[in-house]
Amino acid sequence: MPEDVLVVTGVGGMGIAVARRLGPGRRVLLADVDASAVESATNRLLDEGYDAMSAEVDVSSQASVGALAERAAALGDVRTVVHTAGLSPVQAPVRAILDVDLLGVAYALDGFGAVIAPGGSGVVIASMAGHSNPGVPAADLRALATMPAAELAASPLLEEGSFAGPGVAYAFAKCVNLMQVQAASEAWGRRGARINSISPGIIATPMGKSELDSEHGARMRDAVAVSNAGRVGTAADVAEVAAFLTGSSAGFISGTDLLVDGGVTAVQHTRTG
Repeated sequence: MPEDVLVVTGVGGMGIAVARRLGPGRRVLLADVDASAVESATNRLLDEGYDAMSAEVDVSSQASVGALAERAAALGDVRTVVHTAGLSPVQAPVRAILDVDLLGVAYALDGFGAVIAPGGSGVVIASMAGHSNPGVPAADLRALATMPAAELAASPLLEEGSFAGPGVAYAFAKCVNLMQVQAASEAWGRRGARINSISPGIIATPMGKSELDSEHGARMRDAVAVSNAGRVGTAADVAEVAAFLTGSSAGFISGTDLLVDGGVTAVQHTRTG
């Protein structure tokens, strides 16, 4: 019987939490651009009894993501893919954010959409920032979401100078991510598979903590304080939602996004209209 393969891109806090939550009984392929980090994460899972292995991947390279998808397919039936790889505004400049957070999602949806097994499912980690208004015409967003992955990098809509800073580029990329998942659901559906996204809010991961320590930290803490949950989220919160969306209970859900932000977005939309 072929192995049941779980692929997790990105070995930050969310990636490891997802691997632990979804990995038992599966062959787990962890992938990250940081060879040392992915090897360390894989060794931790091996020590905990998981059937884990590592791979290097640069999600900003279509060839690299394609090679990862092919390797995963060679291991068995690719049943689950969770794409957590990404950069935050305090980690990188505009160009890198567009390359990783927008192009990287396009390449993952395309590459794994070609190998996902019938009955399989995938999740892209987006962000609550994608639910804000990026000030971009809807037609431009749709054009980026539906453009062939191989052509996306050359789009004039992704010129670095069009963005005022990393934060603007990040919100833009995450907004496009939601529409990319919607568009990709058709191709995934033809293979009998599903694809959805999760939009986390402020999560207590190293990336999230760096955001809280940034110049925008006070505003973020205020948002948490008035939210329904009244706390920051955990990587385990996100992993539980990933388990739901990739599991049989969500078998009638595809091409949609689930906010996991403790109610921050709901409160903001209610107060601002």
